[in-house]
Amino acid sequence: MQLAFSMPHMTRLKATCQPWEAAVTGADQTRLAKWAEKLGYAMISVPEHHVIPKDHVELSGPHYFSAYPAMAYLAGATEAIRVNSCIAILPLQHPIVTAKALATMDWLSSGRVTITFAVGWLESEFDALGVPFHERGAMSEEYIQAILALWTQEAPAFEGKYVSFRDVVFEPKPFQKPHLPVWFGGDADAVLKRIARYASGWWPFLTKPEQIPDRIDFIRSQPDYNGDLTDIFYGFATTRVGEGHVVQDDPKARPGMTKQEIIDRLGWFKELGVTMSAVPIPMVQSIEDYFDYTQWVAEEIMPAVA
Repeated sequence: MQLAFSMPHMTRLKATCQPWEAAVTGADQTRLAKWAEKLGYAMISVPEHHVIPKDHVELSGPHYFSAYPAMAYLAGATEAIRVNSCIAILPLQHPIVTAKALATMDWLSSGRVTITFAVGWLESEFDALGVPFHERGAMSEEYIQAILALWTQEAPAFEGKYVSFRDVVFEPKPFQKPHLPVWFGGDADAVLKRIARYASGWWPFLTKPEQIPDRIDFIRSQPDYNGDLTDIFYGFATTRVGEGHVVQDDPKARPGMTKQEIIDRLGWFKELGVTMSAVPIPMVQSIEDYFDYTQWVAEEIMPAVA
């Protein structure tokens, strides 16, 4: 079991954000990224929304990064830790631009990039960007095919309803071969079928922990399963966020759990098939307290679950 680093102030999600996080700056996050790398955390992930409608701000908060520039910045500020998204909204950006951004990032970081795509859920965000919400699944299917073609084909070509290209060259290719790891986030059958075809990782959000083994079996049972599923990410705080970012009460996922509670829950996750998780951000008083807490996790929790 690997542990990802829970970076404060990536969002102001009502269900998970602690009050002290709002004072954390970009400079603080840079220091924390270097700290996380020093302590041996496996990954830092960046959530993404481009705009939040006013009627969602109470639950979702207003504060989100664009995943690709934030990931690139964090990769450039570090030397070993992996960067990922959680998630990047695949249909909201042209796939050639997405493929180029991620290949550039992976090439410059010497292969430290994983990407978690999702189709998106916030219809009014799609409306603001002029993207047809009810076609997002079909768009995502074409987009991932186009991206993989650009990453892996010497003379990439693709013909679809939403994107087409031919007689083009695309370099640099990703540093990682055949391409950087692709994960998908989400829970619907369509998402899991897409994972079976194209991905090596799954990031559940609304799936209950005890349902994970059956859903892994569903992925692997697909007739076009690629055989590549190796990574399942399930964070502690996942069960505190419901559909539409509604707050859920889960005492077993609360911040500030004891050492043994954390170890036991991570052990249970591992039995369910989870390969990576993250400990919740605690109710501390300052960022300096968080430096101490994350060191405690690295020294007391990591060795017990490695």
